[in-house]
Order: sequence, then C-alpha cells, then structure tokens
Amino acid sequence: MVMKSSVEDDDAGWGLGIPEKMKNNANWVDITHEFKGACKELNLGELLHDKLFGLFEAMSAIEMMDPKMDAGMIGNQVNRKVLNFDQAIKEGVIKVKDLSLPELIGIIDTCFCCLITWLEGHSLAQTVFTCLYVHNPDLIEEPALKAFALGILKVCDIAREKVNKAAVFEEEDFQAMTYGFKMANNVTDLRVTGMLKDVEDELQRKVKSTRSRQGEQRDPEVELEVRRHQQFLALFNRIKFTRLLLTALIAFTKKETSSVGEAQKLVAQAADLLSAIHSSIQHGIQSQNDTTKGDHPIMMGFEPLVNQRLLPPTFPRYAKIIKREDMVVYFSKLIERIKTVCDVINTTNLHGILDFFCEFSEQSPCVLSRSLLQTTFLIDNKKVFGTHLMQDMIKDALRYFVSPPVLSYKCCLFNNHQAKDYIDSFVTHCSRPFCSLIQIHGHNRARQRDKLGHILEEFATLQDEAEKVDAALHSLLMKLEPQRQHLACLGTWILYHNLRIMIQYLLSGFELELYSMHEYYYIYWYLSEFLYAWLMSTLSRADSSQMAEERILEEQLKGRSSKKTKKKKKVRPLSKEITMSQAYQNMCAGMYKTMVALDMDGKVRKPQFELDSEQVRYEHRFAPFNSVVTPPPVHYIQFKEMSDLKKYNPPPGSADLYLAASKHFQQAKLILENVPSPDPEVTRILKVAKPNIVVMKLLAGGHKKETKVLPEFDFTAHKYFPVVKII
Repeated sequence: MVMKSSVEDDDAGWGLGIPEKMKNNANWVDITHEFKGACKELNLGELLHDKLFGLFEAMSAIEMMDPKMDAGMIGNQVNRKVLNFDQAIKEGVIKVKDLSLPELIGIIDTCFCCLITWLEGHSLAQTVFTCLYVHNPDLIEEPALKAFALGILKVCDIAREKVNKAAVFEEEDFQAMTYGFKMANNVTDLRVTGMLKDVEDELQRKVKSTRSRQGEQRDPEVELEVRRHQQFLALFNRIKFTRLLLTALIAFTKKETSSVGEAQKLVAQAADLLSAIHSSIQHGIQSQNDTTKGDHPIMMGFEPLVNQRLLPPTFPRYAKIIKREDMVVYFSKLIERIKTVCDVINTTNLHGILDFFCEFSEQSPCVLSRSLLQTTFLIDNKKVFGTHLMQDMIKDALRYFVSPPVLSYKCCLFNNHQAKDYIDSFVTHCSRPFCSLIQIHGHNRARQRDKLGHILEEFATLQDEAEKVDAALHSLLMKLEPQRQHLACLGTWILYHNLRIMIQYLLSGFELELYSMHEYYYIYWYLSEFLYAWLMSTLSRADSSQMAEERILEEQLKGRSSKKTKKKKKVRPLSKEITMSQAYQNMCAGMYKTMVALDMDGKVRKPQFELDSEQVRYEHRFAPFNSVVTPPPVHYIQFKEMSDLKKYNPPPGSADLYLAASKHFQQAKLILENVPSPDPEVTRILKVAKPNIVVMKLLAGGHKKETKVLPEFDFTAHKYFPVVKII
C-alpha cells in the first residue's frame, strides 16, 4: 500500500506522484499480512512466479524505492531543494548577468569537463545538461556566457550527428539521447560563431587595456589590475578555444576535401591555447563537492540532480565528472587525434587507407575522432573523400597488388566488353565488404575482433567469385593472347585480405588478454605454421604476377623502339610487406617453440578440464575460420598430428626447442635490422626479440631448470609478442 505521506513528499520535491483522479477513485487495501502468510507456505528454494515474469525478467527488473537500484531515489537522499533553471533564477540562486570573471572561468571549465565526460560514454542528462545555463541560453543576459552556452550546445549537436552518422559506436562508447533538450537549433552555426567572435574581440580590447606598463610601481591597486588582466586573458582564451573547436567541427560537415585542411589549421590554433588555459585554471571559482553523492561538482549554475527523473528506470549509473587538469590533457590528445584524422586525405590507395585505419585504431582513440575519420573517408556513403568512386579505388588496389592483365591498358582484355562486364561486376561486389571492413576499424578494439570474425563470411563469398571470374578471364585471354595468363589474380588479392583479417583476429586476442597461458602454443602455431606461411606464398605469387606483367610490357616497348634503355633497379611494391611477414612468422615460431619447451619442463599451468577440454577451447578460438574455404581451417585432430614431436627421430627435448626458438628470434632480429628507415613497429619487435634470444640460450643451457616458478610474459614492449622472464 502507498503511504500518503510519501506521496506528498514526492510531490513536493519533484512535482510528480499519483494522479488526483486515481487517488480519489481507488480503494486501497493492505495485503501485507496475507502476502507474508502465503510466502510461509513455500519451501526453501521454491519460487512462485507468473508465466510472463520468469527468471530472465527478474534479472532485469529493478526494485523500486531501493536507492541502489532505483535511479529516481537519489533525489530523495539530498537535503537541498533541487531547482531547474527558471526556479533558480526566480530564487536568485544563480546570476544571468553581471557575473564576475572568476565565476565565468569556473563555469566554462566545469562545462568543458562535463563535455568530455559525455564523450567518454555518459549521458547528456548527467553531464552537459547538469549546467542549468545550457537549458535555455535565451534567458542569459551576460554576452560571454550566452555565446559560450550556445557554442557548447552546437559542439554537442555536431559531435552527436557525426557519431550517429558514422555508426561505429556501441552503448558502452556513447549515448546519443538528448532527453528532449533543444540543441540551439533555432540559431544557425554562423550566428553562434559570430557571437563568439564578437565576445572574443571585446575581451581582446579589455586584455589590451588592462595590460601593465613597464616600470610601473607595484602597489595593491596595480596588483589588482594585473590579476584582472590575467582573468580577462583566461576568459579570452576559453572563448577563442570554443570558437575554434566549433568552427573545426563545422568544417568536417562540409563535403569539399579542402574543408579538412581548414579543420586541421583550426585545431592547430586551438592546441596553441591549451597551455594558457591549463596555467589559468586557478582563476576560476572552484566547485564544492556534494557530500551526499561523492564528487559531483556543485557550483553556481550546476545541479547534478536536475535531470534525475529523465533517466531511464535502470540501475543508477554514476557519472564521475573529470577534473579540470585532466580536461586540458584530454583536449590536447583529442586535437592530436583530429590532426591525424585530417592526414587521411593524403592517402590515395585502398591498401594505404586500410593501413591508416588499422594504425589509428591501435591508439584506442575516442568515439568522436573515430567517427570523424569514418565520415571524412566516405562522404554520404557514396564517394571516398567525396571525389573518388570506391570501385575505382578497388581497381587501383588490384593494379598495385597483382597487376591483373584485364586492368592493363596494353592488354586486349582491357577494351573487351565481356571482360569489362566480368571485372566491373566483381569490383561492384567488392565495394560493400571493403567499406564494411574499413568501418569495422572504426569500432572500439573489443568490438572490432567480434566483427572481424563475422566479415570473414562475406570475404569467403568474394573469394569464390574471384576464382570464377579469374577462370572466365583466363579462358578469354587464351583465345586472344596465348602467351599471357590470368590465373589466380583476383583470387590472390582476396585471399591476401582474408589472411590479413584472420591474422588480425588471432593477434587481437593477445591485446585484449583473452588467451590463457596454456593456449598460447596453438595460437602461435596457427599463426606461424599456417597463416603467415599462406600470407607469404600469397605475397610471393602477387609479386611474380607483377613481374610477369612488367616483362610483357617491356617486350612490347622493345618491339616498338630500337633504342636501348638503361635498366633501373626497381623497388618491389610488396617487398616491405614480405619482409615484415617473415619477421612476424619468425616471432610466432619462436614463441610457439618456447611454449612447447616450457610445457615439457612443467612450467605452464594447465587447468583441470572438467566441463570442457583443450579440443573444445581450440575449436572455440578458431570457430570463425570455419566459414573460409581458402585457406582451409585446421581442425584440432589435424593440428595434433601436424604438431606431434614424435614424428621426428629422435624427438627434440626442451633444450633443442629453446635453441630453435632462439634461432627464430635471431632470424627476426636480422630481418628487421636490415629494414631501411625502420618504423616504430620494427623498434617494438626488436625490443622483444633481443631479450628473448638471451633468455632462450640461458634456458637451453639448463638455467633454473629445477625451479617450479612459472615464467612471466611481459607484453609491455609489444602487444602481440611478450618478453619471456624467468624468475
């Protein structure tokens, strides 16, 4: 039964409660006694429930009136009256004009902190809209605060639109709901930037007028003037930063490629203001912490509980607003990421774009920068950078990778209608899976792995089609130019991407710490003996195909011109990738042999399998590969046969395996040390290979063989390959 007093309390605090009509017509009956009596008839462990309310519903139900479960109850725990913007103005709790400079600086800084907390996955109701000023900026009479409130709403609106459009977020990344708040849609973007610029110019005049003159005597009045100058400068920097950030985001909404360069210049200017903002944080009024609810800032213009009743009826999610010092650090990292996003337009080929997305994703960027990268790459889901067709990018990627005769201008198939239909149809079918693959790299790291497993099915279908198109083009070419062949050109290219996805899927398990130590050996075996072996043969086949096509073109040119041309040594386009694949293969082989040897010495902890077995775990790890035909998946029984050491005579001992592992690490080191202009990845692998060579040689010599202390695997130097430490 609902107690009358509690209803009245509720009405007083929130303006909500049981409707009057329902109170008058209802005849409330207390059933507590009967309910408890019925409960006593149930035995221990028995549960009585309606067929529409089973255990599943019980798990997601909330217990009303329990503060730990009911988000609406938090409001009843505070002693103060929770006021909205209009009520706060009426009661004189907040000012809308004649705000002091420290008040303005403090409000702006706290608003920035709320904006970042929202970008990190909390709701607008618990972050930005805890600032009462943004509820209705029209009521604000202070020009600087009004312009800032409109600016921050526009920043939120554009960020939300970009994140929604890119669709690379999950519920843990971002909450797009606006809870019915107006996002300053009645004011144009141009008007808001204009208002911010007007305020900025006015503040700049005040900064100049309060500047201290050289040789002036330091008395209390001058000291006060110096402080006012610093405060005006602090406010000026914050308003300018808001304008630059907003203008940069507006530039990303334009369809012209030139606007990306414009955005890059704007964020670079914004970055220059951050050190000044950081050094002037102390000029703003500081928030007093709300003692009843942890460390949510309570200061003029902010009410953390004002939107409590707008939250969905779920378990309360506590939004911890970040500190002001951390806010500046976050903004500097965000700006660096946006600068990197702008560089994507300088990448012209599809393989380069894929690599760019992979490298960018490795930094675990925030949802806004990931979304900006997606929407910059594919504008309105039609054209790459708004200028290139995806089909043309795919054709260029094929020419670069495998040089298929059908795409060579000097080949008879180039203008053959039937061949054109075949290749155009294939390239069109490739567009969607490749766009999806690039989109997958925009998701957070954990979700990426999940989605990579699913996209393999689409690439398996493409693989089948590529082989059929290759066969049809080959038979056409045989009739027209018997000296040329078109075998496994398109198939090689799709196989290459298939293998890259499979390798990435397995390696990301190390980064996400999904594998137990006893599983390492079969993951590294699958990579070294199978996937990297296939990848290297695929790259070699593509390289040979390119060379064959180049030879034919050279012969055609020779026939036309009698002049002798000097041969220049050409850099093979795929040589770096072949080198890196060899290094990766050696690293994986070294780790596989290390794990087998450690297992022989009893230094790998294994679980007591009860409800599952190694086979079940193995099959679970490689389950997504079952949809792929080429390369065929290696089943557990095949793996056990292929990795059985008893087939060698005599079977190798742990010392032999440690030595073999050290040779693999040594080989990886030699390969990488000969790479011209090494990138950071080369340096990272070398940091693992070098210590592992030493450790393996020590272990091969019987170092600490008797100790039963388990080795440590340190993934700090490289996320896929650990440094083995024997304690």
